[in-house]
Amino acid sequence: MQVLVRDNNVDQALRVLKKKLQREGVLRELKQRRAYEKPSEKRVREKAEAVRRRRKATRKQAQREGLLPMPKKKIMIGRPRGRPAA
Repeated sequence: MQVLVRDNNVDQALRVLKKKLQREGVLRELKQRRAYEKPSEKRVREKAEAVRRRRKATRKQAQREGLLPMPKKKIMIGRPRGRPAA
């Protein structure tokens, strides 16, 4: 994984790195590996995650087909979009 630091802006690069790690699930995996997880607990957790993923996929499919309303877009106020002009 690689993050570029632009204009010596380390804070921005750290924010981007944290977001990438979060998206990849690295932080969640690190947290889980801190302590031993019994195989039975692992099966229960993985099954619950699969159920959650399946429900999310079903909900998205129903929204695409028009059976459920689409989620409302979040509006960010006062936040610049894209790269700043340099």
